[in-house]
Amino acid sequence: MSDIVDQINRVHRQVGSRDVSGEEARTVLLRRTYDADIADVWDACTTAERIQRWFLPVTGDLRLGGRYQLQGNAGGEILQCEPPQVLRVSWEMGEAPGFSEVVVRLTEQDERTVLELEHAAVVPPGMWDQFGPGAVGVGWDLALLGFGRYLAGGFISPEQAVEFAESDEVRACTIRSSEAWGEAYAASGAPQHVVAAVVAATTAFYVPPREA
Repeated sequence: MSDIVDQINRVHRQVGSRDVSGEEARTVLLRRTYDADIADVWDACTTAERIQRWFLPVTGDLRLGGRYQLQGNAGGEILQCEPPQVLRVSWEMGEAPGFSEVVVRLTEQDERTVLELEHAAVVPPGMWDQFGPGAVGVGWDLALLGFGRYLAGGFISPEQAVEFAESDEVRACTIRSSEAWGEAYAASGAPQHVVAAVVAATTAFYVPPREA
């Protein structure tokens, strides 16, 4: 269990905001280094057959200007594609209105690859006040954890993935991720009582008590 939590601790997290057409978009940024060359990391991030091995099945026209759909999750348009450095997509969840996009940037570093993922979105105030950055940050932490396992040669079936997601190992990892996003939120200037409240709400959402 310590190994998987250690991987969560290796991620750099940052919470911020930026203006989008006069509205405040909240941003969460994750940065992690992988022991793989940049060409392999780019291919694993952009090839449908490989994406499903560490994230979710994806369909659509996976090229600049095309649209994609992740099974049971977000879809959108491919807005920028500059191999092997930058991928930017809109991130649309159902009929939810408003700006939301994800940018992945890759940098080669001594035969390793630094992956930086930024999710920016105009978030309803009530949702941000309740959950803060962990609402999306925890999900991205788990995605990057799966990505690292895949790049290291680990692959589990969808059935095994469901069982793994309910394991004590992943529950501990998720709790640590929620806490880490609280630390990043505090570093951005959020008051401690606000941080404590959103961490508690995020943890309860992602790690509900098991049924007796």
